[in-house]
Amino acid sequence: MHRNTAHHSSSSSSVSPSVERGTLPALAWLFLRLGATSFGGPAAHIAMMEDEVVRRRAWLSREEFLDLLSATNLIPGPSSTELAIHIGHRRAGWPGLIVAGVCFIVPAVLIVMTLGWAYARFGMLPAAAGILSGIKPVIIAIVLQALWGFAHTALKNASLVAMGLLCLYASLLGVHELLILLGAGLLMILRSALPRNHQPGSPAALLLLASPAALPSTLAPLAAGATPFGLWPLLLFFLKVGSVLFGSGYVLLAFLRADLVDRFHWLTEAQLLDAIAIGQFTPGPVFTTATFIGYLLCGVSGALVATIGIFLPSFVFVALSAPLIPRLRTSRVASAALDGVNAASLALMVGTTWHLGRAAIISSWTLGLLALSLLLLLRFRVNSAWLVLGGGLLGSLL
Repeated sequence: MHRNTAHHSSSSSSVSPSVERGTLPALAWLFLRLGATSFGGPAAHIAMMEDEVVRRRAWLSREEFLDLLSATNLIPGPSSTELAIHIGHRRAGWPGLIVAGVCFIVPAVLIVMTLGWAYARFGMLPAAAGILSGIKPVIIAIVLQALWGFAHTALKNASLVAMGLLCLYASLLGVHELLILLGAGLLMILRSALPRNHQPGSPAALLLLASPAALPSTLAPLAAGATPFGLWPLLLFFLKVGSVLFGSGYVLLAFLRADLVDRFHWLTEAQLLDAIAIGQFTPGPVFTTATFIGYLLCGVSGALVATIGIFLPSFVFVALSAPLIPRLRTSRVASAALDGVNAASLALMVGTTWHLGRAAIISSWTLGLLALSLLLLLRFRVNSAWLVLGGGLLGSLL
């Protein structure tokens, strides 16, 4: 698997000065350009990276690239950002890890901070409100398309379907998202540890094993109520999100709505939808939605704190997991936990999309725009960035 790339492997642990001079500028330029131009979400980012580092530059073999992509699915955080960090580490060791990740994130952060300034100053004007009213139904369509694709991957058997339904039910009851994700992972680990002839094979058996009536009292909803805003609570919140979020940037929506809107009351539903729209409209990681939210709450300092909080865990997880990739990929326990967490993440996204859809679809034309966007996404595979632009234009006209 490592043929013709022996110098890459050796550079991951100790990079010579000559290699650094040759590779770090190339890494920086590539990921700055990708961070500034990669529209369309994580799947599009990954496809663009594969084209650049495998086909065009031959930095990695396709097998190595898939190894790194698989590793990102076993750790929390934004998959495309972590893939960029992995590529940097494989290509130029620890300096490459930092350079590739930072350069992929920074262009989107600067763009989102600029839009945050414009929104804070002009966001309530009729023209801006019209643009956002056209973007929001498109965002719901993009999320629904993502959910459809995730469902095929995450719900691979009847037990995982049952797990997803159970997690959706727990979410609707108000159980905290972290507890749902943790419970799903632990339950699937427990199921995988049982002998084959003792595993609960049917959905009904799995539901009975983890029915809400059997859950301990610690899985009750956490107390709701307004939380005073501050930079320290903001940093802790986004560090938590960046440390536990599996799946993709779309799972972020569930955490943001549950805490920032329902529990902390730092944002309104409309502001959250606008933040999600900005994250979709701009290139680079969808997680820069956090940058926009931080700017709305506390200007430039809030934007920087939120950005550091949500992305920092990704660098740590990649640094820790990179040497363990072969063992992680073949671990039965890790695979079982990932199956459970993926099913739970999908359930959380479904519940959140329902709530956000009710706020976005407010008229017959927004419903029609949602249906048209779904048709263009699912039938004709139109790039989501063009749909967001079109939705904004239509909203401004109407």
